[in-house]
Amino acid sequence: QVQLVESGGGLVQPGGSLRLSCAASGFTFSGCAMSWYRQAPGKERELVAIISSTGGRPNYADSVKGRFTISRDNAKNTVYLQMNNLKPEDTAVYYCKAEATIFMVGYWGQGTQVTVSS
Repeated sequence: QVQLVESGGGLVQPGGSLRLSCAASGFTFSGCAMSWYRQAPGKERELVAIISSTGGRPNYADSVKGRFTISRDNAKNTVYLQMNNLKPEDTAVYYCKAEATIFMVGYWGQGTQVTVSS
């Protein structure tokens, strides 16, 4: 019943922008932190950004600070990742995650491909 559905990925040139969306259902969205991870070929999955249940205290990996912005709309049960000034090294599958709380286990979306190439 729990679902996290990512969208917005695609092919973009270096320096371009994309906005990823993650639509959540089947749990109390406003009660948990949400995050974005990414995994490039041959690499481990890494945390990109995380945001608290209320939208405060966003945190980012050093590699994306100043370029990416995580946000959420609890009325729409949706979390976003705005990605600006994209670089080839940002190429990866991006995954949305509902972080575990004392009330529920964590959940992963299926991922969306982001490719940055000229």
